[in-house]
Amino acid sequence: MSRFNIHILVTVLLSATIAFTGCIKNDIPYPRIQPNFLTFTVEDEAAPAVIDSATRVVNISLGETADIYAMNVTGYTVTPGATVEAGVLDHPIDMTKPQAVMLKIYQEYWWVLKATQNIERYFNVAGQIGSSVIDVPAHRVIVTLPEGTDLTRLRVTSMKLGPVGSTVTPEIDGGTISLSSPLELSIINHGREEIWTIYAEVTASTVTTDRCDAWTRVAWAYAQAQEGRDNGFEYRRADVEEWTRVPAGWITSNGGSLTARIINLEPETEYAVRAFSDDEYAAEVVFTTGRDVQVPDADFEYWWLNGKVWNPWQEGGVQYWDTGNKGATTLGQSNSMPTDDTPTGKGKAARLETKFVGIGALGKIAAGNIFAGYYVRTEGTNGVLSFGRPFTQRPTKVRGYLKYNCADISHASAEYDYLKGRPDTCIVWSALIDSDEPFEIRTNPKDRHLFDPSGSEVVAYGNIQYGETVKDYIPFEFELKYTSTQRVPNYILIVASASKYGDYFTGGNGSVLYIDDIELVYDY
Repeated sequence: MSRFNIHILVTVLLSATIAFTGCIKNDIPYPRIQPNFLTFTVEDEAAPAVIDSATRVVNISLGETADIYAMNVTGYTVTPGATVEAGVLDHPIDMTKPQAVMLKIYQEYWWVLKATQNIERYFNVAGQIGSSVIDVPAHRVIVTLPEGTDLTRLRVTSMKLGPVGSTVTPEIDGGTISLSSPLELSIINHGREEIWTIYAEVTASTVTTDRCDAWTRVAWAYAQAQEGRDNGFEYRRADVEEWTRVPAGWITSNGGSLTARIINLEPETEYAVRAFSDDEYAAEVVFTTGRDVQVPDADFEYWWLNGKVWNPWQEGGVQYWDTGNKGATTLGQSNSMPTDDTPTGKGKAARLETKFVGIGALGKIAAGNIFAGYYVRTEGTNGVLSFGRPFTQRPTKVRGYLKYNCADISHASAEYDYLKGRPDTCIVWSALIDSDEPFEIRTNPKDRHLFDPSGSEVVAYGNIQYGETVKDYIPFEFELKYTSTQRVPNYILIVASASKYGDYFTGGNGSVLYIDDIELVYDY
């Protein structure tokens, strides 16, 4: 074939190729990666923002001095490669209602900013009954006073209805006011005015027992009485006629509002409580205490080996506890297992070791752990866990025995890289939650969802931590701090880990926590 013919053939083939490729449709999808806020800070914040990548919500806590109508964002970081909707965070934001912000990596994802601002408010006059009712949405205050009170001469003993730094007109704190008719106050903060109205309500009763929240060996009684009188509580078992005075040390008061913490009660027993003010007694409130319930298998006596996975329950039995072993064994061996090294020298305990599993870049640091709940699944090298077992009682403390070998932190995620070389820290924690289902833990940084002790579902929380070696077993005990005496939990969470930041794949290779005989306490 001549050079001329070859040239024509090449030209034709090249033209055909170009024509063909020009008709090819690019159907290769972009990768689907959720862009997340990693950090988020604002001016005058009361606490660090809580970022929930599962629901794509940034929960912001503002201090009293913050202007919630014009919140200034001082900084944020996002998933590398992500962008934030231009200009949205560059000016003051009205956070009296949730605000939407769009993040993008290939696809667009909407996030929501939510802000809360807790402002301490109170209004008290001499001789009032109980605490004033503060109706924030309606900007009104209701003061309850006994019959016969001269409403034209009431001394204001303390008041605060606006944020710190607000101006009040007229200035009445410490002065005398008349509530024979409603009194209006002007409260100005950040240049905005609110008009509050103060009302008086007169009652013939000077003492009332509001309610009693019964736990197992503890009950919380609430009452309203006239400030300045001899106020208190009495209680008795329902089958006993004689009343017992509640010691003064068990009672706290805020003006005429009284709270009694009655302890040393018997479980599953009926009692009665009543408030008194001088020689006047309120109607009694009857209550029944709860049950003394212990979580099963908390002595960690029963284990069985399924392939490489040690399981903390009897083979064929009912599971209550689980570990992260199903995740750890994807790259290595179980790091949470039974041990004969116990506080008494008998039986079994749980041995939880933090160790590097895998090889090089394919490996991760895995914290030894045990928790009430179950391991759901492994996603890549990340775990999804279900924390919590059904539970409706209200214990006051958690106790048990532990010892700890503390290693220096050898591996850390980006956010905790500064901890490398420092001593590791073990943690034992417990929480009660009133959500409708157990708490799902996800450790994947792209979809991370970890437990927040300040979360809205938390009824109570407590923990104990050690950042040094504890050579021999010691008893431990920590108190559960409740957000309310009235809320009833649906689940109990108990977790022990050899590395506090194990959820972030941060810990010391060789840290080992031994734990045994966990017990719930129901009294103070």
